[in-house]
Amino acid sequence: MNPTAPPLAHEQISINALKVVQRLTEAGYEAYLVGGSVRDLILGRLPKDFDITTDAHPEDVYELFRNSRMIGRRFRIVHVRFGREIVEVATFRAARGEEDPLTDSGMILQDNIYGTFEEDAIRRDFSINAVYYSPTEEKLIDLVGGLDDIKARRIRLIGDPESRYREDPVRMLRAIRFKTKLDFEIDPASAAPMHQLGYLLQDIPPARLFEEILKLFMSGHGEASFDSLLSHELFGWLFPDSRRAMDESPHAEPLIRAALASTDRRIEQDLPVTPAFIYAALLWYPFVIEKRRLEAEGASHIEANHEAAANIIAKQQLFTTIPRRFSGPMRDIWMLQFRLPNRQGKKPGLVFAHKRFRAAYDFLLLREEAGEELDGLGKWWTTYQEENPAPERRSTHAEEPGEGGKTPSKRPRRRRRRNRRPVES
Repeated sequence: MNPTAPPLAHEQISINALKVVQRLTEAGYEAYLVGGSVRDLILGRLPKDFDITTDAHPEDVYELFRNSRMIGRRFRIVHVRFGREIVEVATFRAARGEEDPLTDSGMILQDNIYGTFEEDAIRRDFSINAVYYSPTEEKLIDLVGGLDDIKARRIRLIGDPESRYREDPVRMLRAIRFKTKLDFEIDPASAAPMHQLGYLLQDIPPARLFEEILKLFMSGHGEASFDSLLSHELFGWLFPDSRRAMDESPHAEPLIRAALASTDRRIEQDLPVTPAFIYAALLWYPFVIEKRRLEAEGASHIEANHEAAANIIAKQQLFTTIPRRFSGPMRDIWMLQFRLPNRQGKKPGLVFAHKRFRAAYDFLLLREEAGEELDGLGKWWTTYQEENPAPERRSTHAEEPGEGGKTPSKRPRRRRRRNRRPVES
């Protein structure tokens, strides 16, 4: 324990998290707050969620809380639900043993090995996330120098950095996310291996990488995350076609930056955003390059449009999943770019009536901001909207209600069978 650590403000700790700790300790278990919530409280930030670690096994926690469910395969944890709030409870993990199952690259395949409090602290990834807080005793416990790193605004891996990245390559993305989110610096020893280990991200399921991309690009610091991914040579392992397009087109990188900066501003203004717009910018020039290739081989304009979109999306799916609720709007934004230049007769009105017009119009402005010469097209459409007022549209980055613009039908609720576990506290 660090005796000079500042006291935490109890009024900023979730009452539900305190309830979970109290129930566990009353049942005879150790229980602590840990992770980002403790780090943020030390920094004077308001935590978004609260994690708890305990010596109780998942089955024990599940039995204590009726309002809980066990999740995870590689490492089982318990979610205790209080309305919309979820308190995550994990069991102390043991230090990795020689016989733990690993891939050839060193990635952990299974992690359901429980240990002591001390082993749990050493097993955590970053020191800034390994400071524990006991609400019952109102004290901080730091076994790995996390408080000093928080004070120094430094991100440092616990243990040998290369080995820890090999255990879970997503830690490289987490380091970048904490760097940009907290405005910290990555410790040089923790940063050095990233340049050589980016290829390990290929072993991570695309669905998990998609979730990490959302955290990087849609949390208000997207442009800074993009810079860090480039500087640590990780971007190309997530978006290989986009990285190649940045070398082939002078407008590719400016467009990505403009889209990320726009999203950052919208988040700061508490406006809705969607991955469809970000992915449209990330993959626009790969799509354009592929379209030109198909047209050179004899495909018609329409054939090339649809085949290029399908090819680029399919290739990107190998690296990061793109759910259909986002790939559909992304394709619409792309296709409308070829209809926006039609300024004669009734064609502008038909484009203006399209449900994705506003997103396509904003995307057009970003293309011009990135340096594309489009013969004043953005200004023309700005004037057209001023002269042809229309009913208020959904915001460019707003989430669509469902695929195809339709609100998905609700499934009938199933009555939950009561069990005999204790009622929630």
